[in-house]
Amino acid sequence: MSSSKNLLNNDKPKRIALIAANASQSKQTGWPIGFWWAELTHPYWEFTEAGFQVDIFSPEGGKLVADGFSDPEDASGYSAHDILSLGFKKSATHNALLENTPSIDKINVADYDGIFLSGGQSPMYTFIDNEKLHKLVVAFYEARKAEGIVCHATCLLLKAKTSDGKLLVDGKTWTGFADSEEKFADGFVGMKIQPFWIEEEARKIPNTNYINGGLFKAFAVRDGNLITGQQQFSGAATAKLMIEALGV
Repeated sequence: MSSSKNLLNNDKPKRIALIAANASQSKQTGWPIGFWWAELTHPYWEFTEAGFQVDIFSPEGGKLVADGFSDPEDASGYSAHDILSLGFKKSATHNALLENTPSIDKINVADYDGIFLSGGQSPMYTFIDNEKLHKLVVAFYEARKAEGIVCHATCLLLKAKTSDGKLLVDGKTWTGFADSEEKFADGFVGMKIQPFWIEEEARKIPNTNYINGGLFKAFAVRDGNLITGQQQFSGAATAKLMIEALGV
């Protein structure tokens, strides 16, 4: 199946700009934080299996660092089930894609069919007020390109505004990391992890429809060319909706 898909796209493959967060430090926990492995590797797999070209960027450029709990080899065992990320991590060719990412300044919207934003803990600090990233996301949206945003990366939708001054999610149905999942994560580590909760903030916004699919269930929703995924188990589902939106 994957071979036939690749053949269909061989002449002019669809192109996706995949953005992952740069490393940061949580002001809540003091932990080093970054992107979430599964939210990069699972969409990457879906896109490349469909014959797409995927280019990985980060807001500031440079080496990407993953959240510890997302590492399938982490001592916590939290993501030990994620053999796809383990394979990506162990592949010298694939792991090299994370060593020196270009910054989002290098992205020309016209060169890509879609944009995908991976989540993790870092976006809650590095995406939420990043106006340059907000403008890029809006540029893709207003160019009617396919746009996928997953997990904590959806925090930027609380603030990103279109050229008419309205929130991008005005009148939109979307999802992101759920309050119930935040409660579970806090209980797992025994402390409050995030500086705010996306669902809690989304429900304060008039004329937007935040929904979720239940505790740690794969869930993604498409509203026009905006496609959002709930959490780390939703990256593949979000990518599949993007592939569908692009007519492949």
